[in-house]
Amino acid sequence: MDHDTESAAGAYPDEPRLALLTAAEARETIEHLRLLERLDPAHGRAAGQLAADLARRLPTP
Repeated sequence: MDHDTESAAGAYPDEPRLALLTAAEARETIEHLRLLERLDPAHGRAAGQLAADLARRLPTP
């Protein structure tokens, strides 16, 4: 029976990786979500909840 010797998770590069979003980009995204919350009654509640969830995850400046 043959077994693979490679990791199931794969190989990752050694160079540093960039964050998915910078803190500034995340704050700008929160501002846009809050604007959507005010402007679009159909999606506003979900946008506001997403903004609040994201804001809780950011470090305080």
